[in-house]
Amino acid sequence: MSVYRFDPFGDPWQMDRLAKQLMSGTRTPLGMPMDVWQTDDGFHVCLDLPGVDPDSVDITTERNILTIKAERRPEYQEGDNVVIAERPQGSFTRQLQVSDALDSDKIEASYGDGVLHLDIPMAQVARPRRVQVRTDSSGQRRVTVEGETEESESAAPGTSDTGSQGSDA
Repeated sequence: MSVYRFDPFGDPWQMDRLAKQLMSGTRTPLGMPMDVWQTDDGFHVCLDLPGVDPDSVDITTERNILTIKAERRPEYQEGDNVVIAERPQGSFTRQLQVSDALDSDKIEASYGDGVLHLDIPMAQVARPRRVQVRTDSSGQRRVTVEGETEESESAAPGTSDTGSQGSDA
């Protein structure tokens, strides 16, 4: 998973845009603050979306891109005399590039207390597994991968295997 960080001091054009926004008084959304962390079973993402209707949240995946869209609508109506309006409103979008090692078909999402939680599990093929090679008394080698057994002929007489059969690597 790739996460692109915002560095306010690294891009002078970005800082210029923020300064113009402050001076103009507009309330365009700047993004969704998020936390991302990895555990043994996959990645977990939390995005702050206070005041967002959960029905307005749209999560899609396409070609390893996870897109999160949400919308915050104002509480006041058009024509109301708004004295102060500091909270950002409008559409928010965040895109994350996810690896093939993640199972994007099994993403789970929940929303509570203004926080969107995403659980992105590791794909079964990407999970670490141990391969054991055993030789029985008849000279047959059995290779076991996650409980499956495949028998193969042993090496021809006079040849030797120079692999890492006994190691944990």
